[in-house]
Formats: sequence, C-alpha cells, structure tokens
Amino acid sequence: MPHPQFDRSRLLIKPLFERTHDVPLTYQLPLDAPLIEPIDPVMTRLGAELAHAKARQASIIFMCGGHVIRAGVARHLIDLMERGLLTHLAFNGAGPIHDWELALVGATCESVPRYVRSGEFGLWRETGRMNDVIAEGYRQGLGYGEALGKAIWEGGFPNRELSVVAQAYRLGVPVTVHIGIGYDILHEHPNCDAEALGGASYRDFLVYCQAIDRLEGGVMYNFGTAVMGPEVYLKALAMARNVAHQEGRRIADFQTAVFDLLELEGDTQKEQPKSHPQYYYRPWKTILVRTVADGGRSQYVQSEHRRSIPQLRDGALAEDARLAPR
Repeated sequence: MPHPQFDRSRLLIKPLFERTHDVPLTYQLPLDAPLIEPIDPVMTRLGAELAHAKARQASIIFMCGGHVIRAGVARHLIDLMERGLLTHLAFNGAGPIHDWELALVGATCESVPRYVRSGEFGLWRETGRMNDVIAEGYRQGLGYGEALGKAIWEGGFPNRELSVVAQAYRLGVPVTVHIGIGYDILHEHPNCDAEALGGASYRDFLVYCQAIDRLEGGVMYNFGTAVMGPEVYLKALAMARNVAHQEGRRIADFQTAVFDLLELEGDTQKEQPKSHPQYYYRPWKTILVRTVADGGRSQYVQSEHRRSIPQLRDGALAEDARLAPR
C-alpha cells in the first residue's frame, strides 16, 4: 500500500505583501559605488581573466548561491552580461526566488526564525506563482531559468530592470537553475508540479553542460554554493570531456575560483587528507584541485559577494579596455 502523503490543500497561503522583508531594493549597489577596501590584486587578476576569456570566445560562467542576489550586486552582474564578460549564470533554486520577489515587490528575504514558528515560512501566494510559470514554460520547451526570465521581462514587473534573470533573458544569456526537490519554498505550495520543475531543471543542466563544453580558455567561478556548484560542475565537466576526448579536443586550460566566507587551512592547491574535516568541503577538492589538475588554474578568495563581485567587474573592465582594438 502507498504510504500516506501530506495534503497540501490544507495549507493557508498568504499574500506576499503581508510579509516583513529583510532585504529592500534600495540595498542594490549603484555601478559607481566606491569599491569596498582594500582592493585585492588577486581580485584584479581574476577580473582580468574574464576579459581574456571574452577575447578567446570561451565560456565565462558564474555559479551562484541565493546570497549573491541578496548581496545587492544585480547591476554589476547585468553590466558584465551586457559587455560580454559573463556568458552563463547558474543558480541554485533560491537565487531566482529572491530575484523574482525583488522584481515584483521590491524586497525579499524573510526571517526564518520568525516565520517558521508560525508555520508561514515560504507560503506566500505571489512567490508560489513561480511554480505555474516554470510548469507552463516547461510545456513550451523552455528551461527553468528562461521561463522565469521571460515571465519577469514580459510581465510588467515593476523592478524588472534590476532582475538579473529578466535581463539575462533580454540579452540572450543563459540562466540555468539547478534544484533539489524539497530544498526550496516553491516545493511547499499546492501548485508545485515536481515533474515539470525537475524536467525544466534537467533541461537547464544540459544547457549548462553545453557551456562547459566551451570552457577551454575560459572561466568558471563559484560564489557561495558549497554543494550545488561543485557537484553540477563536476558532472557537466565529465560529460563535456567525454565528448571532447572522442573529438581530439582538450578542456583543461581554464581558470576556476571559489568565493566564500570560510577560512580554509593549508594549501588550497592540494587536497586535505581524508582525516581532516575540510576534505569534505566540496568546492576545495572539486573546483580548486581535481578538475584543474591537467593544466588549469584555481584560486580561493575569502570574501563577501558585495565586495568581491564589484572588484571583479572593476578588474574585468580595465583589462577589457586594454585588450580592445585601437
């Protein structure tokens, strides 16, 4: 006999406008905001790598956790995409949720301690509309990220100019969303079609694999995602290298970097022993060591995204101008 399942029709879904938000639209940094000091020469170099990858017409990939959207750097990401210095954005499921809410109501981020006590956490009507958009987009042949970007861009959202997902759709830059069922507040809602969400996210995974196929000479930077980022990247790289080896190509000469808040001990160019707890920190062993062992380069940067992404952009713009034909 099938096990009993939770009846989602019993849920009370409240309007998003009744929620108290922690991150307002005004937190978004202007492009000309002074860079947070000190300026790190490593960041300047990693920014310059974006310009070199652009010159080689190679992939420039940012893999992002949800905090990247909350960090207020939307204008910087959009500007990089407009300049061809960012060719692919990959998010976990939380990133587009914050982007959607900011575009729709000009605020995002709820207090988990407050709303989980009352049983309201995540159960907001306007955010739940994302389920219908993704499912309809999937039926139309779209991926997860493209469906959301199209809906925000074409739907008259009041703050669509600061929606990273919508602006990527406008520019034709792929935004892929890599979900795990049960991870995101969308999965709480009665209108969640897990088959459609899973299918749309897998479609995005294949789009991401195609970007990894063009990684030779390119860049893959991971911002604040300790599981989704390294694991999706690892599988995609294995698939792309499988085909590349059959065709006599290499995907080995590229730059990776991990941007996170953790203080890592030891040489990040080498794996920690299995006896050390940090051996199990996936970004280290996967992004910084194993996948660049055949000729790539890696860097760990301990920094918050509100500091690192503007500094990367600054370095990229300077190098892009230097490389421009005269």
